[in-house]
Amino acid sequence: MEDILIKINAFREERDWRQYHNPKDLSISISLEAAELLENFQWKTSEEVLSGDMENVKEEIADVLIYSLMLASDLNLDVKEIIQEKLHKNCLKYPVSSSKGSNKKYTEL
Repeated sequence: MEDILIKINAFREERDWRQYHNPKDLSISISLEAAELLENFQWKTSEEVLSGDMENVKEEIADVLIYSLMLASDLNLDVKEIIQEKLHKNCLKYPVSSSKGSNKKYTEL
């Protein structure tokens, strides 16, 4: 993970873009890129999209991840650590015994 973060930060440093990458604007960019990802699926089934040209889907996923990693880096957050923490919380909210095979929200379990 660290090697890809180094490449991402080098890319934006070379272009002097860090000045535009404050937490608010990075958060907005994550949302915008996620919406662009959703556009691929609008009015189509998942199967139609997945059996078609996946290039744009891959690019939009990469954009979401890149902006997310930049935001985490700028906030001095350890991505591995925050994911592990969130997975732990999700395990508590969604125990296997009551959530397996269910799509209910934890408040409904």
